[in-house]
Amino acid sequence: MKRMNFLAGCALLILWQAPAQTDSIPLPFDPLAGVVWSGGEHHYYSPIWDTQVVTNVSRPSMEVFTPVAGTGNQAAVVVAPGGGLFGLSIESEGKQVARWLAQHGFTAFVLKYRLVPTGVDGVKEIMDLSQKDPGEMMARVGKVLPASVADGLQAMAYVRAHAGTYGLDPDKIGFMGFSAGGAVTMGVGYQGQGDSAPDFLVPVYPWTDAYPVAPAPEGAPPMLVICASDDPLGLAAGSTRLYSAWLEAGKTAALQMYSKGGHGFGMKPQGLPSDHWIERFYDWAKVHILVP
Repeated sequence: MKRMNFLAGCALLILWQAPAQTDSIPLPFDPLAGVVWSGGEHHYYSPIWDTQVVTNVSRPSMEVFTPVAGTGNQAAVVVAPGGGLFGLSIESEGKQVARWLAQHGFTAFVLKYRLVPTGVDGVKEIMDLSQKDPGEMMARVGKVLPASVADGLQAMAYVRAHAGTYGLDPDKIGFMGFSAGGAVTMGVGYQGQGDSAPDFLVPVYPWTDAYPVAPAPEGAPPMLVICASDDPLGLAAGSTRLYSAWLEAGKTAALQMYSKGGHGFGMKPQGLPSDHWIERFYDWAKVHILVP
């Protein structure tokens, strides 16, 4: 009985120390002309991607993960999961990332940005379409991506406007995104102004085919690009171009390129050095973000 009480006490202590997660925070948005969604969001496990996903997002929202009281570092990260704009890898590129960040002092906001309208299984739709008609797939992505970027900009503005509520420094709010979420990250970096401008960027295997690399904007924030050379979608080349664009403009930039890792690794353990990418982000943040 004493052992059971001890274990129960440990479990309660772990729960008490766990980062807090809130309900969904709706974000304002303008309707997207020519695009119609039917039905609501679909939340399910995708055996194709071997992870939990969300598809058919028509209204942007966020979930916030806050660090344990007294452990926050006053910095925030908006996290945009990937999924080809047909879905969101909501766990391995979203909530698991946010929990890790919160455990290390960051306040993390997982963004559900607008996606291409799909039926019951958006993952199957993009996998089929990418094989049968990649041009049509990219056309659908091109219609919705501007709205997805607008959602990212609204997310930045929301976090900065509520910095006091969350105990944040309004000058330490960044944006991190994976694959299609990396394209959203690029859009936020290139288009953000005023309250929507990020203080740092972390595009992880960004989809530079969807959002092409351009010269770094005048006020480009510090950026860490993360990718793997063996990315089967060929995103390593775009990642190096993005890094070079910042470097050529004299902006603060770093590139973490792994020889192996593939695509979509997120927080999925593979027994490779790329498993520790988020720790390398933390090392970088201690130099460029978490400074007095």
